[in-house]
Amino acid sequence: MRQGRQMGMEAGGREKPARKQSQWKDVWRRFRRNKTAMIGLVILALMVFAAVFADLIAPADPIAQDLNRRFLPPNPQNIMGTDNFGRDIFSRVIFGTRTSLQIGFTAVGVGLAVGLLLGSLSGFYGGLPDDALMRFIDILISIPGILLAIAIVAALGPGLVNVMIAVGLASIPGYTRITRAAVLTIREREFVEAARAIGGNDFRIITRHILPNCLAPIIVQATLGLSGAILSAAGLSFIGLGIQPPIPEWGFMLADGRRFVRDHWHMVTFPGLAIVTVVLAINMVGDGLRDALDPKLKK
Repeated sequence: MRQGRQMGMEAGGREKPARKQSQWKDVWRRFRRNKTAMIGLVILALMVFAAVFADLIAPADPIAQDLNRRFLPPNPQNIMGTDNFGRDIFSRVIFGTRTSLQIGFTAVGVGLAVGLLLGSLSGFYGGLPDDALMRFIDILISIPGILLAIAIVAALGPGLVNVMIAVGLASIPGYTRITRAAVLTIREREFVEAARAIGGNDFRIITRHILPNCLAPIIVQATLGLSGAILSAAGLSFIGLGIQPPIPEWGFMLADGRRFVRDHWHMVTFPGLAIVTVVLAINMVGDGLRDALDPKLKK
């Protein structure tokens, strides 16, 4: 009998991790069935690979100038042609992938970290602090994100670090709102009341019981927010408030080539296609995650 109880306790102890593991396996199974999402995941993986190994993939130095090779159309040596300074556009697009993804992931990390903190505290405690914070968040949400990012960059100055900070800060209201909404739906559940009854402190209840059950909408928001961060960074660089030359960045490459677009189409076509490709791939992955994490769509 004792052995049976011990085995039952062991089985019971293993039941929760197994259930959790099977839940994520089920999410992956539903995500994998979505062909559009898998195509987006493959494209995004290739983009990340290109960003990590840009030094090995790029055939030339992205900032090296050769005025004797200015405005060359796509050719076997320069498959995307050269720009007005004779720089290889393919190499600059590859290194621009690293810059854009670095900005996107860092900005999402900043916005997600602050948004999780503010949203979880606001939704868990409620009351006057919650009302005051939400009214402030409403004010920020009423300002378009790109305008808020422009204002922050104008105050901090252009540059890679400042762009990441600006785009990240501009995304905080969205993450705060969605985290608070998710926490409000979870905080009155029975398992939260049980955690309170056995003496769990607020920090443990929030981090161990509430936030893990709020991950689905937050993950989807973060995935879709990544494409928005990349677009915002490209927009800031396009108007001269983002990445400064000679660092290769897609938005600045578009701005630099727009003067020559009539005679040298390749200078804006390939950076523009890079932006479209990565944003489309991220949105495809985000849509797939949304469908996979939605329990109403389980089959």
